[in-house]
Amino acid sequence: HQLVGGNLKYKYNGKTYNFNGDLIKDYDKMISAFSAKGIVVTAILLNGRNDNYPELHEAGLAKRKEAFYYGFNVSTEQGYETTRALLSFMAERYSGAHDDYGRVSNWIVGNEINNNLNWNYTGPMDIDSYTKLYSKVFRVAYTAIKSQSRNARVFFSTDYEWKRANSNLMYGAKDFIDRFNADIRDEGNIEWGLAYHPYPHPMTEPEFWDDDQTGAVNNTEDSPVVNFKNLNVLTDYFQKDIMRDAGGNVRHIILSEEGFTSKSATRGDVYDIQAAAFAYAYYLVDNNPYIDAFILNRQVDAVIEVEQSCSFGLWTVDMSSPNRVIAVMPKNIYNVFKYIDTNKSLKYTEFAKKIIGINKWSDVIPGFKLQE
Repeated sequence: HQLVGGNLKYKYNGKTYNFNGDLIKDYDKMISAFSAKGIVVTAILLNGRNDNYPELHEAGLAKRKEAFYYGFNVSTEQGYETTRALLSFMAERYSGAHDDYGRVSNWIVGNEINNNLNWNYTGPMDIDSYTKLYSKVFRVAYTAIKSQSRNARVFFSTDYEWKRANSNLMYGAKDFIDRFNADIRDEGNIEWGLAYHPYPHPMTEPEFWDDDQTGAVNNTEDSPVVNFKNLNVLTDYFQKDIMRDAGGNVRHIILSEEGFTSKSATRGDVYDIQAAAFAYAYYLVDNNPYIDAFILNRQVDAVIEVEQSCSFGLWTVDMSSPNRVIAVMPKNIYNVFKYIDTNKSLKYTEFAKKIIGINKWSDVIPGFKLQE
């Protein structure tokens, strides 16, 4: 919604589109800097409200205050063409063919798609109708991206509400995944991947190893929540034949957003427990062959999140400047994060064993070893 309009012209399918060249220059600078350092870049495609371009949203969809982002519109001809042009432009520019622009390797189409209310608003509807609509959006996005960047991977994301559905606006992640997978298989089995968000439950406490005590986390496919405590439920499920891609391979799974608060809702600052939780979660993922990435939220605390006891950063933030992100102090997690994938890893995570209540990592991670 921020890209449409501007002085950068792009021709697609016989039509010229105008995009925001100043914003694109900012992206070019950032993505090319990451790419030059060998960093794998993941981009999330988010469609906010832009009343000047109503074709970006489902026709007639009223603005809703709870909706932070809206579903892409491929239901009308103008929406379909504009969406294709936007995503084709982005994928071509960041395909890696241009050193000055850089490369995006992973594209995530929307955020926490099973939450229609907040993150992908398309209006209230039953889960079957909603999934069919999103499946169409995803296939359009997938085709546009792959046509310009053949080796890019395309994902959708869900939250950790694995089997908890609250209304005709919020659906269980597993129920959505099952229906999405069926729709894709019926229409041609493309190589979609999952970007999952396995936060602790609740998010206001950093420990996840005792989340089974909440009653929402267990080791079955019907667990209300799937997070780091029972992450094997997710990867075991994706190993089933029905979930595999056309070549019989387990689909790509990345953990594209997770974090551990350093400010407990009940105990105040718990910097050491935050650091221990990250170490434990990282080692769990490092020893799971079916997860490709662990992307931590976030580098610096966000003021609005700190106010909700969600202090996920490696650094604290200046709480007196809500409109600017000003890093103040590195937390205990900072050095753990810095050294977690080096030969100093075990040294910097030794403290965590006592907090978790173990003598060695293999006590909670069978066959534990540090990956090269």
